[in-house]
Amino acid sequence: MAEFQPVYVLNAVVFAVLGIVLFVLAFVIIDKATPYGLWKEIVEEHNVALAITVGAMAIAIAQIIAASVHG
Repeated sequence: MAEFQPVYVLNAVVFAVLGIVLFVLAFVIIDKATPYGLWKEIVEEHNVALAITVGAMAIAIAQIIAASVHG
């Protein structure tokens, strides 16, 4: 049985924070790259198709980041 080592917890926290920062950065870049405000279109204009597309992009970005962090 392996002993508990705090360095493993530290590694997990560092990679989790790194993944979240990269996700937010990628999402901000996508938001800036679109010719309209994503939040306004989804919330105020009730654009369901855009909401589904942005959700799919968020899942794809998260999978890419998770795969790169996992190795």
